[in-house]
Amino acid sequence: MPTATYFNLDPEKQRRIFAAAVEEFSTRRFSEASINQIVKNAGIPRGSFYQYFENKEDLYLYMITEIGKEKMQRFEQARVFDTEADFFTIYMELYRIGLAWAKTKPEYNRIFLLMELDDSEFIAKLRKLSAEGFAIMKDLLERDKKRGLIRADVDTDLVIDILYDLMLQSFKRYYLRSSEKELLRRVQGIFQIIKEGIAVKREGEG
Repeated sequence: MPTATYFNLDPEKQRRIFAAAVEEFSTRRFSEASINQIVKNAGIPRGSFYQYFENKEDLYLYMITEIGKEKMQRFEQARVFDTEADFFTIYMELYRIGLAWAKTKPEYNRIFLLMELDDSEFIAKLRKLSAEGFAIMKDLLERDKKRGLIRADVDTDLVIDILYDLMLQSFKRYYLRSSEKELLRRVQGIFQIIKEGIAVKREGEG
């Protein structure tokens, strides 16, 4: 994370450096991004960069953390978690809010998509760390198990992994060529299949 020197900078200079990072990481994968380009866009000497950040990984982690905080603030402002709605209803509302937020921050979307396309060791480790971000959703799923809304034998981690992968693929499809309406229809269809399954239950089956 940034050094004390960075946080002691004028807020406008901090914003300029952050904006330069977003610009670079939203146009190139992490492994291809250039510190030289970032310092050029930020209007700072390369030597100053290392007074603020340890390396490119340090800057990227800071940027991703700040973006995550901003997104979480949107969810908290909408008070989505202050409800007794079931897991799927809350997840769908979060998806709607996240999609609306993403439309106002297209450069953040590009960072996210490029991150998924990056096979560098650093990004692989970062993905593992990001798993902690699913803790809230796991808690909601466990809550619904206790409420009798989800089968007790369901593997919570597996459900979250499946949903994440399906949501990611759906978002990629929307981002490239589909409409928002089509994306939401697809997401609702995914939820319905996961909730209800696709096999016809025969008489006597559980």
